[in-house]
Amino acid sequence: MEQDARGQVTKDGIRLYEAADFAGMHKAGELAARILDEIGEHVFPGQTTGEIDRIIEEKVNAAGATSATIGYKGYQHASCISVNHVVCHGIPGDKKLKDGDILNIDVTVIVDGWFGDTSRMYVAGKMPRKAERLVQVTHDALMLGIKAAKPGNTFGDIGYAIQQYVEGHRMSVVRDFCGHGLGRVFHAPPNVLHYGRPGTGPVLEPGMFFTIEPMVNLGRPETKTLADDWTAVTRDKTLSAQFEHSIGITEDGCDIFTLSPAGTFHPTYSA
Repeated sequence: MEQDARGQVTKDGIRLYEAADFAGMHKAGELAARILDEIGEHVFPGQTTGEIDRIIEEKVNAAGATSATIGYKGYQHASCISVNHVVCHGIPGDKKLKDGDILNIDVTVIVDGWFGDTSRMYVAGKMPRKAERLVQVTHDALMLGIKAAKPGNTFGDIGYAIQQYVEGHRMSVVRDFCGHGLGRVFHAPPNVLHYGRPGTGPVLEPGMFFTIEPMVNLGRPETKTLADDWTAVTRDKTLSAQFEHSIGITEDGCDIFTLSPAGTFHPTYSA
């Protein structure tokens, strides 16, 4: 183990939190997940992403928490809402959802100095069959990545589990964006890649906190960022999906901080 300039215990430059810190992350993660539980009823054809974001901000404030994204690098919204071929960082606005649109809603809150970060998929109206398959594969890929997150494994093992599953279903993993460390800060080492080779990268140690958040495309993995410098889309305009949990490595596995209190993490209401 090492110590950084602030005297914090680290391994391979990744901060190791103490057992008592898990409670703070659970509190922040639970709020973010609960807000996403409650927002589902506001996703329907004709609704605007801007109105969804307004309701999210209202819920964050009502809980006495702080939005981590409002003011972050100039961003002015309490969520990112990414519709159809938008991969991530979609900016809420006046555009109305259409029947069959799929969307990822990503929320990060700060509670007592701890960051709770999670995202999940929703559908406006009836989900098209090809979108349903994409969403299911993305959800299952995340859970396989989480299953690989245990002491003694490496970050490459997490990425490999996700990549093999996704590509086995003839879809692609986005490489331009990744998960990240968090805790008392929004973004910190390590970069958590959603592809990789077994046994590569830093070894997982108890006390590491980070997100796993695979983005999966029906087509090719390449993305491009639009002129607003935020919105990332698939280059081939195919659909994209994403699920995200924040986790902490324990002595014998991992602890998911952002489990859905209502069991609605998946849009068909599986846990």
